[in-house]
Amino acid sequence: MTSLNPSLRLRLSVMMFFQYMMFAVWWIPLAAYLANIGLSRNLTALVMSSMAFGSVFAPMVGMLADRYFRSNRLLAALNIGVALSLLFAVQTTQPVSLFIALLLAMIFYMPTWALTSAIALANAPSEFFPRIRVLGTVGWILAGGFSIVMVSFWQVDFDGTRLPFYFGAALAVITALTNLTLPATPPKGDTQKASLLEVMGFRSVVLLKDRNFAIFVVLFFFSMIPFAMYWSYFSEYLQDSGYRFITVTMSLGQVTEILILLAVPFFIRKIGLRKTMALGILALIVRYLALYLAGGEAHMPFVLLGVGVHGIIFGFYHLGAQIYTNHKAPKSLQSQAQGLIFFITFAPGLLVGNFACGWIIGLYSEPGATGVIYQWDSIWGITALMAVVVLAGFLVLFKEEDYKTVSL
Repeated sequence: MTSLNPSLRLRLSVMMFFQYMMFAVWWIPLAAYLANIGLSRNLTALVMSSMAFGSVFAPMVGMLADRYFRSNRLLAALNIGVALSLLFAVQTTQPVSLFIALLLAMIFYMPTWALTSAIALANAPSEFFPRIRVLGTVGWILAGGFSIVMVSFWQVDFDGTRLPFYFGAALAVITALTNLTLPATPPKGDTQKASLLEVMGFRSVVLLKDRNFAIFVVLFFFSMIPFAMYWSYFSEYLQDSGYRFITVTMSLGQVTEILILLAVPFFIRKIGLRKTMALGILALIVRYLALYLAGGEAHMPFVLLGVGVHGIIFGFYHLGAQIYTNHKAPKSLQSQAQGLIFFITFAPGLLVGNFACGWIIGLYSEPGATGVIYQWDSIWGITALMAVVVLAGFLVLFKEEDYKTVSL
């Protein structure tokens, strides 16, 4: 068992804590806010897809970190950009202006997920990565506390308003300041003149020559379509069902994520990465079956089950994907490789997912005398079937590899 300096582990953990808290506080209730200001289904899908468009820049930022800039300083600059963009979003409810503001926020923010993972993996043995990353989950959970405080102590509604943008901006500034305390993480790649492919941050596409990695990427792309229904539209479902603490309810899924993240290395050692990731996709199916049973009345036990399995979905499937990518990429391409995965899944993957799921919601909803009437049981049932198809493809096409070289 290798060791890690306690001070270094603390700084890396704080990095994860604030990086995810600053996002959760405004992203989770965003769909509810868009519904409250009366955006159409297509405009809502477009604004929610700002995350997908922002992901396009993740590989480019990875290239900058690999070749030119210290990763910790680059991360701080990106977070300042997030803060300014969210302050811009506060000033408008006009759809085009709001989309531009959130698009800028996502251009700055989305590369930080891959960058924080690369910083952690560059400064700590991979066996410590889940224990460091779990603090991001803690931050995500505690983001729900802002809603509780505003409603319980100040009697002010938080979810579904513009207040989360203010809190997100303030947390982004705090996050940037903590980034400056991180260990210097200099570029490890070639600093010679870069090709266009390298400038775009896509030199890591050479990894797609590996058939199993290419299959993994394609399957991960398709998994984002059912994933997007919860990720982008679940707050709209909760609001339609009369939930007031939307952020808190959705954050409950991260409670199980804490335990799951810590258990990921154990499961990979015992059953292998392929089976571990398959369990994550199976949990995705369980989520939508639970929400199907919850129906339009959003029966609490089934809603909590659908939310609760989030930790298994993220920990086993998404974190497993990051570990697999880190295993496949050479050191000179690790930031770009993480950025490539985030690009493929959160850019075209989430974009297609948002519009596909928005279309499904539109197909099974209609205007009523008191607002939109949704057929949530049909919506969740179709999404569950999509997740079943993804799991079948994964089990048939993705092959197990030798992961003994990964330090777990």
